[in-house]
Amino acid sequence: MDWTTTTNQPIEKADILPMEDYGRLRDQRRRDIAEVKKPRRVAIGPDVTLYFENFATMLHQVHEMLFVEKGGDEQLADELAAYNPLIPDGANLVATLMIEIPDAARRKRVLKQLVGIESAVAITIGEDVVPALADDDVERTTADGKTSSVHFLRFHFSSERIARFRDPAVPVAIRVEHPAYRHATTLSEATRRSLAADFA
Repeated sequence: MDWTTTTNQPIEKADILPMEDYGRLRDQRRRDIAEVKKPRRVAIGPDVTLYFENFATMLHQVHEMLFVEKGGDEQLADELAAYNPLIPDGANLVATLMIEIPDAARRKRVLKQLVGIESAVAITIGEDVVPALADDDVERTTADGKTSSVHFLRFHFSSERIARFRDPAVPVAIRVEHPAYRHATTLSEATRRSLAADFA
């Protein structure tokens, strides 16, 4: 099976290449995953980007962590526990939200303004609103009142919503409705096609 083929199955040890083999293939695999990720990257306004995850993006991430950190089987168990939950289950979309601000002073200021942004994101399918549910595995607001620059979001879909998402006649957008950040992006055809493959 092509490693970039969409599947809702979790990554298993059998999916992991020996690191010597991965090292030989690494440059090509990085080029391949860049093409997979391209339509799955959605900028929302100037500072927020959603990166929609799937089996291929997580398989690549696990390989990269193992290759760089060289932790072997013991590390593999931790990586699978961390990244398998980010693979869509066939009835949802999963995204990493990143607040990307190169300037450190501005980033610090904006992160204080955007506390709670993880609860202000939604996908709209026509007039239907699919709110993001943030993973609450760790506290994402620091003691000094800044939100994290990284959040993990899930969007749960009924079969009816999936059908409408796949209907090109129905507009689909992602919105952030936060008091300090209000932006929306209409999804391109390429992005919709790529994300639709995440549904079983």
